Amino acid sequence: MTLLWSSLRTVWKTQLSVPTQFYTMSSYTLTYFPVKGRCGALKMMLADNGQQLKENLVSIEDWMKGDLKGSCLFGQLPKLEDGDLVLYQSNAMLRHLGRKHDAYGKTVCEASRIDMMNDSVEDLRLKYIKMIYQEYDTGKEAYCKDLPNHLKPFECILSKSKSGFLVGEKISFADYNLFDLLLNHKTLCSTCLDSFPALKSYVDKIAARPKVKALLECESFKKLPINGNGKQ
Repeated sequence: MTLLWSSLRTVWKTQLSVPTQFYTMSSYTLTYFPVKGRCGALKMMLADNGQQLKENLVSIEDWMKGDLKGSCLFGQLPKLEDGDLVLYQSNAMLRHLGRKHDAYGKTVCEASRIDMMNDSVEDLRLKYIKMIYQEYDTGKEAYCKDLPNHLKPFECILSKSKSGFLVGEKISFADYNLFDLLLNHKTLCSTCLDSFPALKSYVDKIAARPKVKALLECESFKKLPINGNGKQ
């Protein structure tokens, strides 16, 4: 645990010197650690919709003091403020932004399918997080070997999609979430999508959206590590 917090301090101290304020318009405030972590998809969705995001970056030293943690509803970050609305839990934030920015399907049935897709993305993200934080040195090889089994369902869905998105005709918050997670996995294993043409095309398609592309190329965003322990 001591080694983990030490590595977090090293990674996060470097990133705190690089403020991330990329977007234009509107008034969202995100309080989080200086990593992409669970907020990459959120940032991509806001950027793609031309929304302004103010970021409060929290150092591990400040977090360990306990005052901020004690003020958070569930004792954890991220925290998103949208006017008077304060949200915790990253997937709740994605759903909220999906509703506001027309990224939650056209019908109740589409919205339910988008929820299903996002829950499936979350299942894979939890496996990824466990490997990164608990089993990286001993479990990375086995994780990458098993990864195709987890990617196949998404490949099947996208190969049948006329729009190129998970559900319906338009991009949804679940697409931003899957896209973000696929980028993480490409960093972990650069060839992981080579056997999945639909997924590969999907990543290229979303990455080429002008405002998403601009965010991905923004230095302050690129410099943020994916995780807080120095692994990626």
